[in-house]
Amino acid sequence: MSQTAWWRGQRGEWYVVAQAGLLVLVVFGPTTWPGSSPWTTDYHWLGKILGSLLIVSGVLISLLAVFHLGSNLTPLPYPKEDGELIVNGAYSLVRHPIYSSLILAALGWGLWVSGWLTIGYALMLLVFFDVKSRREEAWLIDKYSEYRDYQQRVRKLIPFIY
Repeated sequence: MSQTAWWRGQRGEWYVVAQAGLLVLVVFGPTTWPGSSPWTTDYHWLGKILGSLLIVSGVLISLLAVFHLGSNLTPLPYPKEDGELIVNGAYSLVRHPIYSSLILAALGWGLWVSGWLTIGYALMLLVFFDVKSRREEAWLIDKYSEYRDYQQRVRKLIPFIY
């Protein structure tokens, strides 16, 4: 493992702190600009339905991914020393299904609360997870010789797209 600035942590601890901050912002942050109200239309109910579906999908995908990871699960992006590469289940659709599920749930929450800022936070989460996964994948490539082949076969965050 290379030397890293102390504040980042040797195993990517700062990513976990930043991730927690973004998730708190999604759930508890302002949903719209101060002084303005959430969007309202005749189709407000559609946002509630789509938002609910995205939140439920995100929770289910996350649970499935955690189940498939088993003892490999760690909050840090650095892989466990005694871990193994998981490529089945949710990991056959995307390389980072937990990140994908959190993005889905955040977008769902933005639709549920009718908040443009919340949708913006969810998009920030997408960018953050893209950056975090790059660091994580560099470590995974170092640890698992078959990871590059897996990268070629499976999309990173959005099934069939990205």
